[in-house]
Amino acid sequence: MTQADEAQASGSQVTALRAIAPARSGNIFEETIECLLQIIRLGIIPPGQRFPPERELAEQLRVSRATLREAISELQTAGWVSVRRGRGGGTFVSSTPAGGWAPASASDAGANIGAEFSAMEVEDTLTWRRVIEMGVAEVAAGQDLTAPQRGQLAAAMDTSRQSSLAEYRRLDSQLHLTWAQVTGSPSLVRSMVESRTRANKLLERIPMIEPNLVHSHEQHQRIHNAILAGDADAARTAMAEHLDGTAALLRGFLAEP
Repeated sequence: MTQADEAQASGSQVTALRAIAPARSGNIFEETIECLLQIIRLGIIPPGQRFPPERELAEQLRVSRATLREAISELQTAGWVSVRRGRGGGTFVSSTPAGGWAPASASDAGANIGAEFSAMEVEDTLTWRRVIEMGVAEVAAGQDLTAPQRGQLAAAMDTSRQSSLAEYRRLDSQLHLTWAQVTGSPSLVRSMVESRTRANKLLERIPMIEPNLVHSHEQHQRIHNAILAGDADAARTAMAEHLDGTAALLRGFLAEP
């Protein structure tokens, strides 16, 4: 990736990074680590790519450089990031993060399915996601989108459509975050971040099913088209259909016998 490409990518990440900024509390260090892990797990900074420079990242997350440096050091020790010195250096997301947010295979995902989640937790997450993401689609469709925003939406859509099975969930999260970003509401972006974080914890426990991914791409396209057309009702309806499909899979795999 060239410096120009990195600069453009960094600019598109600013809204999402700021939305994940830690709350002002007595646990700023721990919350900074949590924020950095959300950035990695949601694919805001993809595997192998570099975080913005330390000063910029600290400003975007609204933390001190000392706190950020300490948090990055801990993530480096844990294997989530690597730090390279010298020309072309910086903090890079590990290509194979220690946490392994996506199962290596369907059989891996099938192990201990549902053991970590109660039926109430699953339903609460699905209800939260439905309210937030349907609202995001409706608000996004109601915006007077600029040419750069339309380009951002098209790029996210194309990237998601071309994703491999291994990359699908990361790029799916990026697409949903892009829809939230064009609403112009930092609060909705933060809500989308939480929605995706909670949903992905469930999705990690079920296998990747290729026909479902094909169906999801088709649904994404309908949501995308409705947003670009400014049709809020159609965007909301298309998002509801998309979420209902995912919810059916999650209930099927994670429901208690």
